[in-house]
Amino acid sequence: MATTKFCQGISDISDTYMGFIIDQWGVLHDGQTPYDGVVDCLQELKKRHKTVVILSNSPLPEAQTRDKLLQIGIAPEMYDHIVTSGEMVHDGVIHQEKGLFKHYGKSCYVFGHKEAKDVFDGTKITVCETVSEADFLLIAGVEAELKGLEDYLPLLKEAVRKGLKAICINPDSHALLGASYLIGPGLIARKYEEIGGVVQYIGKPHAPIFRRCIELLQSHDVFPAQTVMVGDTMAHDIMGAHYVNIDTCLVKTGIHAGVFKNCTTPAEVDRTLDILITHYNHIRPRYLVDRLMWGKSLPDRKHKIHKKHVRRKPAVVKGDESDVSGKPQKKQS
Repeated sequence: MATTKFCQGISDISDTYMGFIIDQWGVLHDGQTPYDGVVDCLQELKKRHKTVVILSNSPLPEAQTRDKLLQIGIAPEMYDHIVTSGEMVHDGVIHQEKGLFKHYGKSCYVFGHKEAKDVFDGTKITVCETVSEADFLLIAGVEAELKGLEDYLPLLKEAVRKGLKAICINPDSHALLGASYLIGPGLIARKYEEIGGVVQYIGKPHAPIFRRCIELLQSHDVFPAQTVMVGDTMAHDIMGAHYVNIDTCLVKTGIHAGVFKNCTTPAEVDRTLDILITHYNHIRPRYLVDRLMWGKSLPDRKHKIHKKHVRRKPAVVKGDESDVSGKPQKKQS
């Protein structure tokens, strides 16, 4: 039976992998501030020439995500690439004729905050003010004035009557903001399906966004067998990476923090993890760590400089009648 290795930090597994795919929200930061140890950990990985890809279900394109990370203290030199579901949708609607969004149309109603609409910058898509004007929907987040799932039903029912297809840019059921959890776009998308709508899901745990990460890693001569996914959600990070044959490391910050909150011993953590994986097809993360931190200051064994072995001359023991060559000495008369 497979087991999960409990790690004190990422240094425990750093020698095993050359590629690190790291989730953004819940692993790097809480939406406002980086978690303790994150910056140091990223710096240590780059010192060891690891390829780091930050993966997010955010609707923001790569450039804006980079700016947001810089604002909270995570600089571009700490990683190599950013992959977001927003960037995937941006590219997809530009090339509708050969992609996932064939014949979706040229006008869209967006569920989500103002920044979600930026996904269409540089495209020919028109963002509509009403569902009645739209050719398709983008479910990217929650509306500030709509608090509960039932508040979305009138708009969703209108879209179903029109036969509009929807793109769910972020399948997360809940979103983490500071210490609070908000309703996630994944719940809105599933409600749309329940009442008869058609939804195309983008982002984790679906394969297209992981394949994009693999392409970027291979450009650095790093392959899936040399890669680990570090994430905070079983449903999206761990299961998504598992299905593309990438090893996984679950952090206890983020979405599952409450599950492990009362565990005080490794045995209790192990039992809690056993229960947790029963909800996710019994898919078990290969590693478990408290949070994204470096941990022990271990030497990088792959680049460690070993001292040359020097042959020592055998010591001459007092009273021994042989010289250093081992030949017996002649006695003085």
